[in-house]
Amino acid sequence: MYWNKTLVNEIIQKAILEDVGMGDITTDNLITSDQWSKGYILAKEDGIIAGLNVMQMVFNKFDRNMKFKLLFKDGDEIKAGDKIAELKGPTVAILKGERVALNFLQRLSAIATKTHHYVNLVKDFPTRIADTRKTTPTLRILEKYAVTVGGGSNHRMGLYDAVMIKDNHIVALGSISKAIETVRSKIPHTVKIEVEVENFDQVKEAVESKVDVIMLDNMSTKDMLKSVSYINGKTIVEASGGINEKNIREVATTGVDVISIGDLTTHIESLDIGLDLKNILQ
Repeated sequence: MYWNKTLVNEIIQKAILEDVGMGDITTDNLITSDQWSKGYILAKEDGIIAGLNVMQMVFNKFDRNMKFKLLFKDGDEIKAGDKIAELKGPTVAILKGERVALNFLQRLSAIATKTHHYVNLVKDFPTRIADTRKTTPTLRILEKYAVTVGGGSNHRMGLYDAVMIKDNHIVALGSISKAIETVRSKIPHTVKIEVEVENFDQVKEAVESKVDVIMLDNMSTKDMLKSVSYINGKTIVEASGGINEKNIREVATTGVDVISIGDLTTHIESLDIGLDLKNILQ
């Protein structure tokens, strides 16, 4: 996905302000500014690493002279006990940046790990696993990046980059065809239109309206099979709603092109990753 460095910088700055505020009252009163240390980022459980670039950006906010040696890259599998990275620099900078850097690294790695798990569950099907907009407020660009690291795909980034006609839009306009006709007359021809459908009659109406993507929302696999057969390649078919690791393979057998899963970025338990300070260099 496109990496907006300006936006990521803003996220990091806010996280540092939240944690450090006016200063680290402990570190600032214990450690001198000329003291340097070496540290190791360590994996404490198995998973997929993601966010090493963010980790470096955090520490560089405290000192631009921080040196890094990455022993893994984003997307690599890590095992408990692995040294993920080495860093060397002012002890004050390491201690001040530690929590913020690890918070990002742990959460993004957890998302990448969960995504990798879902992708593996359907690896023998030509089905893409995609995320949703169910992300942590202000962290969407990072969490969606982690999804791609885990082998998944991104759905729309926000309300601004694709038309998504949902049930309440349909109620407000009166019908799918009316909603599509209205929005199509007002948007650039380069913007895709997706519509959320809940039953077979809506599937037929969406196909007749020649939308770009049809989302089968909370449908049974029987209805998905019927819908995919009727659509017959005329448009991209996405399945969403109530999909989890227990039923994802069954959904994939219906022939849908994309399965979007909110669970990729919700109910996340951070991957256990730590930082050990090893020795004083000067």
